[in-house]
Amino acid sequence: MNGIDGNAAMTSPPSIRLKRAYDPPARADGRRVLVDRVWPRGLTKERLRLDTWLKEVAPSAKLRQWFDHDPAKWDEFTARYFRELDGRPEVVAHLRAICREGTVTLVFGARETRYNNAVALRTYLERGRGK
Repeated sequence: MNGIDGNAAMTSPPSIRLKRAYDPPARADGRRVLVDRVWPRGLTKERLRLDTWLKEVAPSAKLRQWFDHDPAKWDEFTARYFRELDGRPEVVAHLRAICREGTVTLVFGARETRYNNAVALRTYLERGRGK
């Protein structure tokens, strides 16, 4: 629990939030990191207000197209995506370093809010994979 005293905040794990690119940015978002390979349609840099775009952490085009946000493929998608992330230790380490600095919001463009790469990526990070 983050208390008033600074030591409690330092020992708590950083928060990893998720937000659609089309939702308005908020101060509570902390560092905003776009985790899609493709820029969200119709949004300007000014409107999106990102700190970082890590397209290298997104699933491959082949995997993304195969998955197509189909909930029936979710478990297999996450397994394949985690293997892809395991093969990209530099970009995962970079994202972990960003997360250690404080609250991070993984920004994604998909309409689907429960079955998308940002949800899977947060799970990957929270489980300590790719360390």
